[in-house]
Formats: sequence, C-alpha cells, structure tokens
Amino acid sequence: MRVISADELGPVLDYASLVEHIREMFAIECTVPVRHHHSIVLEDQPEATLLLMPAWRAGAFIGVKVASIFPGNVARGLPSVNATYMVLDGETGAPLALIDGAELTARRTGSASALASRYLSRADSAHHLMIGTGTLAPHLIRAHAAVRPIETVSIWGRTPEKAERLAESMAGESFAARAVQSLEDGVGEADIITCATLSTEPLVLGKWLRPGQHVDLVGAYRPDMRESDDEAVRRARVFVDTRGGALIEGGDVVMPINDGVISAEDIQGDLFDLVRGASAGREGAEEITLFKSVGAAAEDLAAASLALQRT
Repeated sequence: MRVISADELGPVLDYASLVEHIREMFAIECTVPVRHHHSIVLEDQPEATLLLMPAWRAGAFIGVKVASIFPGNVARGLPSVNATYMVLDGETGAPLALIDGAELTARRTGSASALASRYLSRADSAHHLMIGTGTLAPHLIRAHAAVRPIETVSIWGRTPEKAERLAESMAGESFAARAVQSLEDGVGEADIITCATLSTEPLVLGKWLRPGQHVDLVGAYRPDMRESDDEAVRRARVFVDTRGGALIEGGDVVMPINDGVISAEDIQGDLFDLVRGASAGREGAEEITLFKSVGAAAEDLAAASLALQRT
C-alpha cells in the first residue's frame, strides 16, 4: 500500500487541475452517503468532532476520510483539523493508498469553493476578502485566484498579527495581499467574501452586502454554528455543496430554515445541480450569491484519485 505525504500532494494537486477534477466528479455518478458526525465531549475544552466520510465509484475507487476537529488545538498552537484518507480498489476492496488527509482536505476545500465561484461570482471579480487566518485560508485565497482575475486580497482575523503574517506570506503571488482592521469595510469593498472560521456568531452581516457580491461560507460545520446573519441569507440566492450535508450540518442554512427566514426550497442548487446544468448559477450582475460548504466526500475522492494518477 502506498503512503502519500503532505509534501507530495502540493506539486500534484494544483488548484486549477483540482477544480476541474472536482467538477468532473460531480458530473459523473458517484455514491456519497451522508457523512458520520460524532461529537466528543472533553473536560475543560471545546467540544471536538469526529467525521467519517465515505465515497466511491463502483469499479474504480472507494475512499474514506477519518477527520477530527479539535477547536481547543488553537490554544496549543496546533491545527484544529487532522485527517487521514484511505483509498481502496473499487473492484476488490484491497487497500491502495494512505494519504495525508489534512493537506488533501485543505486543497480540496479551497478548490470546491473556487468551483462554486466559477458559477456564482462575477467573472470580473478582482477583490477577494478572506475572513479567518487558519490552515484553510491560504488555500482558499490561492484557489479563488486560480479561477477569477483577483488583483487584491484583503485579510481579516480576530488576531490582527495573524492577518498581517498571512498577508506577508502571500508575497510574490499574482495579487497584492493586505491585512485589514475593519471587517465592515472589508466586506463592503470585496467582490468575493470568503469566511473560514470556527465562529458560532455571524461575522458577515447582510446590511454590509452590496449588489453583485459572492459570499463563500466554509466554516460553521455544525448546525449550531454560523458565519452569516439572517439578513445575508435573506438577501442572497443560496447554494450549497450538497443538500444532504448542508441541510443537516450547515448552521448558516439550518438556523434560518428552522427560524422560518427561508425554506429548504429556497436553496437554488448544489454542486451537482450547478455542474450538471440543473441550476443556472448566477443570473445577473447585480444579484448577491451565497455558497455554503460543509465538505463533501466526493471532493475528497476527486483529490485522492488525482493524487494517485500523478504520483
């Protein structure tokens, strides 16, 4: 059985290629059960989460990711998310590879948001706001820049020093990166707004949004967490990565639905619909679009299969 490390994934999972590979995975028949989601209660620490995410294409590959989310790791200076991905032969079930799941997850998450952006953001989007400075942030920034002509990236974080460091790490990219102090001003200036945090309270407020923006919500992976308020959801045309996952776990849509702000029928489509043409995506330059991602096992399988092809 092959072991593919994080260092090996970087050169083979470039964002442009991975965006296209994920698109192809959503276009074909792929079995994606709703992921297993287990809470782990820890003494004197934030609640942790264990995720089991299977997906397969019969006769090709079977994949399963085991991921853990420990918010308390932030205080330890450790990544909040750790994961391992196993690939099995789709005909025999024999194990083929064990892949670093953290790097795979970060790259496919950024690429899935970028894929949604291809359908939902304006084609001339040039200013990207990144809310959050964690592990996912640089991947989301670079993935969006792979599909849109991004010239400026603004970065906001609860800890300004982390935002400054992330901006400095982007030196030499095709865009200019800067840290911003005002979240409201950052939202107002951006064409694409990405939020990847562990927040339980809204950060992106609907009253700050202007026509033509695209909101990309990646954090808030539990139904009691959210990164946008009711007004943001009410003003936007809402899309999700998968209906099955988002309607169970995505607090940014679950809470507004439960409170009667929107209904499940107001969700315009998921990545399957967008890729297969069942949903048109953005329909006008002035509309506000919102994409809620909770992570889909099809994305992991796409990334793993591409890694196997290229290593």
